Amino acid sequence: MAQRLIGVGAATVAAVSLLAGCGDTAKSGTDGATVSAVSPVKSPDGKKVVRFPFVIGESGFDPVTAHDLYSSEVIDGIFDTILTYDYMARPAKLVPKLAAEMPLVEDSGKRWTIKLVKGAYFSPHEVFNGKKREVTARDVEYSFKRHYDDSLKPVWRFLTDGKIVGLNAWYDKSKKSDGLLWDEPVPGLEVLDSHTLRISLTKPDYNFGYVLAHVAMSIVAREVVEKYPNDVQSHPVGSSAYYLKEWVRGQRIILEKNPNWRGGTWNFKANADDPYDEVIVKQMQGKPLAQIDRVEIYPIEEEQSRWLAFKNKQLDFINMPQSFIKQALPGGKLSPELAAEGIRVQKAVDPEYTYTYFQWNDPVWGGLELPKVALRRAIAYAINRDEEIEIIRKGNAKRAEFIIPEGIVGHQANYKSSVSYNPALANALLDKFGYKKGADGYRNTPDGKPFTFKYTSTPIAIEREFDELYKKNMDAIGIRYEAEKEKFADSIKREKRCQIMIRGAAWIADYPDGDNFTQLLYSKNIGESNNGCYKSPAYDKLYEQSAVLPDGPERDKLYLEMQKQFEADTPWVLGVTRYRNQMVYPWVLGYKRHPVLLANWMYYDINMGK
Repeated sequence: MAQRLIGVGAATVAAVSLLAGCGDTAKSGTDGATVSAVSPVKSPDGKKVVRFPFVIGESGFDPVTAHDLYSSEVIDGIFDTILTYDYMARPAKLVPKLAAEMPLVEDSGKRWTIKLVKGAYFSPHEVFNGKKREVTARDVEYSFKRHYDDSLKPVWRFLTDGKIVGLNAWYDKSKKSDGLLWDEPVPGLEVLDSHTLRISLTKPDYNFGYVLAHVAMSIVAREVVEKYPNDVQSHPVGSSAYYLKEWVRGQRIILEKNPNWRGGTWNFKANADDPYDEVIVKQMQGKPLAQIDRVEIYPIEEEQSRWLAFKNKQLDFINMPQSFIKQALPGGKLSPELAAEGIRVQKAVDPEYTYTYFQWNDPVWGGLELPKVALRRAIAYAINRDEEIEIIRKGNAKRAEFIIPEGIVGHQANYKSSVSYNPALANALLDKFGYKKGADGYRNTPDGKPFTFKYTSTPIAIEREFDELYKKNMDAIGIRYEAEKEKFADSIKREKRCQIMIRGAAWIADYPDGDNFTQLLYSKNIGESNNGCYKSPAYDKLYEQSAVLPDGPERDKLYLEMQKQFEADTPWVLGVTRYRNQMVYPWVLGYKRHPVLLANWMYYDINMGK
């Protein structure tokens, strides 16, 4: 889901200045031990507050259009989905959220009957005229249909495109009318009663439960959308535990508890392979969910600013900035200074990878002609990922080898890519296919025209390090390098229109299945998740075969063929999978980073100390 975790360039130090001051010294602990630590901030209204940073600015909070990880995290805290994930279970396990129970799945996986919980209400809004507005099956039907409103430029349509009986036909019919036929029924979205919906699929889809848990499929109220038809992103009204209290774009996002929220009880089990789980269960078991009254989020793009804010107790937890890893975790262990504060570090491997894509429509870089394939392959040989890991990532990552990352169903742990760092081979390949050097020492296209590796990124410190690395790598094979800087949100917009030549991106799992990653290269997802606009009939055929299969040897064989096709075409250069080191102050109780679930705040508590 995520683009590379980089900034959009506005509120860094400025954002830090908006944070609240430190609290009082208190005795607190996360495991029953007594440690000396500063207590959490005590808000004037006595509410429990949790504060943390985003490393980029958000884009907006409409589930249909938001495509970055950070906006999606806010959406996940505001809106309900049909299903969600067990907070503690590893591997990730689907559980009901807006559903009263797990869906009844029949007809070999083609028919899903969903009963909604009763008493789920949207947060208060003037459009409801002072009345509590309950979530119904009609809201689910409407929310699914919104992904076919072209005026919104939806980016998640691929989750249901061609999968629900009659939905595409309804869309085609609507396009011939003056607008979408919202009130015309779709056979595959059958409202049986106010709280029961039957979804009929065109073919078995073994991942449809993950679709029902996807934040993009959040349930919205039609009245709110119709009041703000062109600005739903600024007016998110959902039925989950929190609502948007304040939003200053790029500076702060404040959420407070939804007074209409139906509630729930913390009731999860510890995992045998993580001893700290027992501490979390002891802290939280039996408590009402959503102990946190207010969530404060601050976009802070520069690593130094985030780290200083955390050390000054202005943030309650943080993903350890790469530039300070060796300072905070010398030899892989928490520094004495941080340990004395009672800080805990939670280490994990993210279910993700980074990649550098080439624009498939670009006349120099894109396409299946052999010279262009050779050019992209040469770049892949020239980029030194080991140096990236050691110098830029501070050892806090490992090479990505397969198009499905570690921790995701379908990953092949023993696979080694045929594409690795080899500048000598890169130069030989360029020579063979006619990319000759000119008088300036740089190469030209086979027809004698100069060309450039134009890399788009944001104007922050870590991206300047990538500029230095990539320029050195390109100089080594005689290719001109140009750094193009722009805001993250602007890059996303251009990316969806296939207008960026070369860019670094990342994808973290929306759901823990290989399909979530292999679909990134499917041509029908251009404008949505296929950022490089890659088109390969051979890859498409393999993907379509894999998409109807359950996990197993037959699908794994197809994934291997897709990997080989990917390497043959080289539409991307695979990057790294990053390690996550979450630093958590001792007053944050119940904290456990989930590999897929985004908004975890309803599962935390704050020990307010003395």
